[in-house]
Amino acid sequence: MDEQVLRSLIKWPSVPDCFGWLALDRRGQWRMRDEYAQRNQLAGNVIQHVALNEFISRNYACDTLGRYFFQNGPQRVFITLDATPWIARIIPSDSGPQLLTQCGTAITPHLALSDEMGNIYIAGLISQPTEQNVASHVFTNQESVSVALLHDHDLDLFSEHSKIHEDACSFRGTWKWYEKELPIEPIYSSELSERFHFIKKPSN
Repeated sequence: MDEQVLRSLIKWPSVPDCFGWLALDRRGQWRMRDEYAQRNQLAGNVIQHVALNEFISRNYACDTLGRYFFQNGPQRVFITLDATPWIARIIPSDSGPQLLTQCGTAITPHLALSDEMGNIYIAGLISQPTEQNVASHVFTNQESVSVALLHDHDLDLFSEHSKIHEDACSFRGTWKWYEKELPIEPIYSSELSERFHFIKKPSN
């Protein structure tokens, strides 16, 4: 998290929180949702400004309740999540593929999950700023187990390295990530938020 953001929190600790105005879609895009979008249940406009996207990503954090937010200086802007707090991409590199979130942070995968709609999720360790003390705005940057929806552009690449069989209307199998054979397990999408401790639509 940016130092200037942390300093502004100390200087102006009582700025009201903001709900409903910012969303993370299933492709890892930040979306601005004005009053019209909120009132009509619309996705909102994709934020195209590169510097603003980077600023949001650097100051993306969560609290102990499982609410994710963008700390915009002294104001906390809670995020509406279309799917999960993280969107995963498989990025080629000279040293081999990397598994990164929409914020560019690494994921250390433990397993993959497949839901009733065929979506693939990656569960594993992700480093994220977490607020430990609401009163004093104390953040710690720590690795914790979380979940990321795999971007649909990477499903073919995932399939090339996985073996899946159908079992009683669900899918199980294995996924090879470097030298590890990781399990693929079935899950209902409605179970994700409780299992991985996140709130999709924070409200005041």
